[in-house]
Amino acid sequence: MDAWKNGKLYRSEELTVSAYDHGFLYGLGFFETFRTYDGQVFLFDEHWKRLSHALADFRMAMPYDKETILAAIKVLTKENDGEDGYFRLNISAGIHDIGLQPSHYEKPTVILFRKALHFAPRGTEKAAVWLKTARNTPESADRHKSHHFANNIQARFEVESMAMYEGVFLTADGFVAEGITSNVFWAKDGKIYTPSLATGILPGITREWIIHKFQVEEGLFTKELLETADEVFITNSVQEIVPIKEIDGKPFLGNNGSVYTMVHNAYVKCVQEERTIR
Repeated sequence: MDAWKNGKLYRSEELTVSAYDHGFLYGLGFFETFRTYDGQVFLFDEHWKRLSHALADFRMAMPYDKETILAAIKVLTKENDGEDGYFRLNISAGIHDIGLQPSHYEKPTVILFRKALHFAPRGTEKAAVWLKTARNTPESADRHKSHHFANNIQARFEVESMAMYEGVFLTADGFVAEGITSNVFWAKDGKIYTPSLATGILPGITREWIIHKFQVEEGLFTKELLETADEVFITNSVQEIVPIKEIDGKPFLGNNGSVYTMVHNAYVKCVQEERTIR
């Protein structure tokens, strides 16, 4: 089985969404992506909190509690021979007529997608490019992980292969923002830096984990400042922490970086400890 939708299991070819769903008509929907480790989701509470904030901001109900979604993850894992997977929990606004009549969305379409994990071994480097596409401003006071993905898709067209490269956004004011599917960190003389949420970036779950575990300076930084770094790495919940070996030909330490190694080892240790506790 490939998905769980509103309480039932589906194969990919069976899964449908109404053309009148406002997630389709108006792009109103939010999602979280994560992977499992021995059937468990690392930092799931943090994903749930971020999703809940987005839903509240746009007056969307969530008809299922956290325990129901965790149970659905277990069912999908069991249906796929117990193999760990890549998951996307998607909440789309739900079926309404054409027009913006609803003041609340009480019956969203909830889908938990699962697909096989295909990712490079830990420590595999990527190259990066500075994107010509500027990072757009958020759709509300905060940037949510939403269906509003055209800016990222336009940026993706600039990148030859997402498996081998990441594109790094600048804001319209020229400050380093984030990757197409990641948050960005760098280290200079052992000190860690990352763009502030004031740049309009997504508050990534792995990003927050690093900030809570290590001393990190957040701020408004130019690409010229980043290019003086010793190390650069990117983060997301599926790929974990990925070393960057170069940006537009400017070399960095990649997987030989001591800060990257320290941070990624700590992350892996935390994942393993949580699996042991459960």
